[in-house]
Amino acid sequence: MAEFFEKYWIYGLGFFAQGLFGARLLIQLFHSEKQGKVVSPTIFWQISLLASFLFLIYGILRDSFVIILGQTLSYFIYIRNLQLKNDWKKIPLMARGILFALPFAAFAWMIWGANHNLYEVFARNDFTHPLMIMGTIGQLMLNLRFLYQWYYSEKFKTSILPLGFWIISTVGSVMIIAYALYDFEPVLLVAQGMGIIVYIRNIFIHRKSASVEGM
Repeated sequence: MAEFFEKYWIYGLGFFAQGLFGARLLIQLFHSEKQGKVVSPTIFWQISLLASFLFLIYGILRDSFVIILGQTLSYFIYIRNLQLKNDWKKIPLMARGILFALPFAAFAWMIWGANHNLYEVFARNDFTHPLMIMGTIGQLMLNLRFLYQWYYSEKFKTSILPLGFWIISTVGSVMIIAYALYDFEPVLLVAQGMGIIVYIRNIFIHRKSASVEGM
């Protein structure tokens, strides 16, 4: 019974984190629809930061290399976007220190923890399976899209979500869905199944606003 509750508590954490990821997309889409162009609201990055940490913990508890790698790559880009929007300093100094240290603490726990460690992560993942490779590439794309977004934000000195960000999101999402079906990751399956709709809608908004500006 205890094992049953532990298992579904972990799934609950994963679904909650993905619920936050989904909420940030809906909020971003609402603001974009309202303004008639794709925008990057502060709350999008605030929720992203919270959800990323929670999903990183879920990945550690599930010994999922794909999830751990992905969340680590994007976490600090969320912080950078808050800095670009001049909202990072609005967070109390102690809270900023805790937020910055959380990923390092999580990895320390994964490496030296009693039940979950780095060896188990690699031991439980078959890196030769084509769908495992696809899932890893898809997760990398979903997080490297933030490097792409970061590049454009630094270039224009403001936080923006360019068209390429949504195209990369769509392709990566399809690959993650294939991986989730293979490795029975219901959290990823539900999240990406919903997310891909928002990604495609943002592509249409981008193109519509670009055609209006070009008139």
